[in-house]
Amino acid sequence: MARATARHILVGTEQQCQDLKQQILDGADFAQLAKDHSQCPSGRQGGDLGSFGRGQMVPEFDKVVFSAPLNEVQGPVKTQFGFHLLEVTSRND
Repeated sequence: MARATARHILVGTEQQCQDLKQQILDGADFAQLAKDHSQCPSGRQGGDLGSFGRGQMVPEFDKVVFSAPLNEVQGPVKTQFGFHLLEVTSRND
C-alpha cells in the first residue's frame, strides 16, 4: 500500500497561502511558518503530519501528496478546511 509523509500549513484564505508560499520560496523556514500561522494542530510540530496511506486524507490532499515531487512546496490546495501548502517529504508507491 502506498504511504507518504508530508507536512502542511493550513490557513483561511488563498491570499495568505500565497503569501506564505512566497516567504518559503524566499528562504523562510517551513516549520517555523507552520508554527506561527497554521490553523491545524499539526502546526505545533512544524506542520508534520507523519505517515499515512491513500484515502486517509481528504481527496484534494491525497491527489497532491501521491503525485507531487518530493520536497517541493505545493499549493494553495483548497479543501473544506481551508487552503493548504503541502510538502511531501517521503513516499513509497
